[in-house]
Amino acid sequence: MKLSEYEVGNFFDEMFGENGRPRAAARPLARKIESLPPGELLTRQLAADRALVQAGITFNVYGESEGVEKTLPFDLVPRIVPATEWDRIERGLKQRIRALNMFIDDLYHDQKIIKDKAVPEHIVSTSKGLRSACLGVNPPRGIWCHITGTDLVRHSDGQIYVLEDNLRCPSGVSYVLENRRLMKSLFPEVFEASRIRPVSNYPIRLRDMLEYLAPEGETSPRVVVLTPGVFNSAYFEHSFLAQQMGVELVEGGDLVVSDGYVWMNTTNGFERVDVIYRRIDDDFLDPETFRADSMLGVPGLMKVYKAGNVALANAPGSGVADDKVVYAYVPKIIKYYLDQDIILPNVPTHICAEPNELKYVLEHLGELVVKAANESGGYGMLIGPHSTAEQREEFARRIAANPRNYIAQPTLSLSRVPTLIDGRLEGRHVDLRPYILYGKDIFVLPGGLTRVALKKGSLVVNSSQGGGSKDTWVLADSPATLQADEMTQNQSATRVAGATI
Repeated sequence: MKLSEYEVGNFFDEMFGENGRPRAAARPLARKIESLPPGELLTRQLAADRALVQAGITFNVYGESEGVEKTLPFDLVPRIVPATEWDRIERGLKQRIRALNMFIDDLYHDQKIIKDKAVPEHIVSTSKGLRSACLGVNPPRGIWCHITGTDLVRHSDGQIYVLEDNLRCPSGVSYVLENRRLMKSLFPEVFEASRIRPVSNYPIRLRDMLEYLAPEGETSPRVVVLTPGVFNSAYFEHSFLAQQMGVELVEGGDLVVSDGYVWMNTTNGFERVDVIYRRIDDDFLDPETFRADSMLGVPGLMKVYKAGNVALANAPGSGVADDKVVYAYVPKIIKYYLDQDIILPNVPTHICAEPNELKYVLEHLGELVVKAANESGGYGMLIGPHSTAEQREEFARRIAANPRNYIAQPTLSLSRVPTLIDGRLEGRHVDLRPYILYGKDIFVLPGGLTRVALKKGSLVVNSSQGGGSKDTWVLADSPATLQADEMTQNQSATRVAGATI
């Protein structure tokens, strides 16, 4: 395949420079692609597609009348991140998570940040993610946001920006692991020639973090993954991670509260549960505390949690920092708690709850991206430049009726990565979701889920909106870094019995 035919366009391209030549980090891959016989890249892509179907790597889309499962489209041209750039991303994410954890803890205790007027009280008190049931709660080890997926984008200026934080039940890491497995089988020669940092140690890192949260004195804590069930859009991931960690996958009906503890019903009788990695939103977690009509959670779970007899990850109430309006204040939050300037900047954001900002947004809807504060998956969003007059009128009504529920941002020129479209490489817009674990220390998985908008010109990368995914190659800065990664990877293979790493 001739890469000289690829059109970089007027966007930042992750693989090619403005001169049309491959960037230094991408040169080994570019040479390999160019050396392939005609049609070989497409043949390998079709092989990857078949492998995904055979492996049952699927997701459900809410609203599908037939309830069919879909395979997340995968493109085999990876995104490559140089070591120096990843170092800055990693430092920026650790800074952000540390500050957000302090923010959440403060909100449920002294609320100093509100008293000092660094964040407006009305922004916090009206957040749908704020849970009164969590006031005064002290989560194990003082950690609220154990698993985070932070969405990053690169603008045409070359700068990496944080687009949003996902601190409730972030999904997608299973695709990171499966995409890498596929790429290693399809391009083994490139992996041998490049210093690509592994990602397969994520399950053991996740399990280590969860075990760290266990109540004091538990030397062999029992960890479970709590799923809403097979109809959840991310059920494949729930079962995949449970299997990879070597722990039980349970539903609410498998757990009971008795004598101040949580118990799991097994073939050997009831056994105590110490840590729950819950993939259920707060609303459905405990019908005695949150939604009384929930059939998915465990009655009485919050009492056990507050007593310190079970750990929950992520901690209930952490969604207050998931609010897209609260997101706009993260630079101030970092400055307040850490006395540092933000390393990875936010996208400039207009807060519709502020009268002057509201006026500007309503007058410039055709130029902005408008987002609802607590929606995800690409829903509740208006992309101004691609919208119709009717859509803008409808959003104007929504915003005016409930300004607190909306933010607006400039339309970014997201960077692109070459993507195989109808047998030829074309540029498609991408974002990146790295995964961060907060336990004994903060671990950032070297890579993450690169999501790609497969429709030409589209900026919406969400799988529910027709997006796909790519592998993300973070290059090691030295053989020592790679050796350290591989050592952890080997430990993973020995610790998780039966796991397919």
